[in-house]
Amino acid sequence: MANGSRQAAWEFFGTELKRRREESGFTQVELGARVFVSGGYIGQFEQAIRKPQLDVAQRIDETLQTDGIFERLCRKLIDDRRYADYFAEVVELERLATKVCEFAPTLVPGLLQTAAYAQAVTVAANPFVTDEYLAETVTARLERARILNDATRPEYWVVLHENALRVPVGGREAMAEQLKHIARLMRERHVVMAVLPCTEGAHPSMGGMLTLMDFDDAPPIAYTETSFSGTLVDDPAVVKRAQRAYDLLRVAALSTEASLTLVESAAEDFRLCASTT
Repeated sequence: MANGSRQAAWEFFGTELKRRREESGFTQVELGARVFVSGGYIGQFEQAIRKPQLDVAQRIDETLQTDGIFERLCRKLIDDRRYADYFAEVVELERLATKVCEFAPTLVPGLLQTAAYAQAVTVAANPFVTDEYLAETVTARLERARILNDATRPEYWVVLHENALRVPVGGREAMAEQLKHIARLMRERHVVMAVLPCTEGAHPSMGGMLTLMDFDDAPPIAYTETSFSGTLVDDPAVVKRAQRAYDLLRVAALSTEASLTLVESAAEDFRLCASTT
């Protein structure tokens, strides 16, 4: 679905939500209280400024007794074949978040990836991928990264394990370019990043990557991912544990200044290796 038609569909979602809400006799504040968001949030859904999470759409259906229409619309609109099924909703949530915190244990996070790095990661996971799919996947990843340049961009914090700096994904030249890109984003203050050095040994998120997202009018969410699946978590107790793990990762990581120095040093090492081969 093209971006224009997708936005039009979200506008239909909002118009239909307003109609069904008013027919049921609810104000925005009253409906928001029933589905655990603010009345302002409901207003933003109706104006297609913000997109509801799937569980909110399900609670709207239950409250307004709409036979699942908002859940079905939401599922269709977050279904983007450029993303894995478990990740499509995460992409929508990134656009709504006021703050995103990530821990990446093995590779550079998608929001920081260059085209060459994204292409290498995609091909490594599926060596039989078509050129069309490869182009769509890389384009989608670069489009996601545009939120870091938006005027309303979220605060973006990253803890990157040193392992991710050392593996020459896409080759030495591509890796040098990737690390220079990260350094530029750090220097331009689009991202606050810290490197967790290998010498730290065991850490609180040995099981895989971790993302935390904060929102203006909704509770925080955690997202965890392994090689072939991902899980969104909104249970407050579990999210609190994830936030604590992230705090411990930041404490163990290098300072921002030392991290930038390490990133630029690794980039130069890859550049020199590429020039001598």
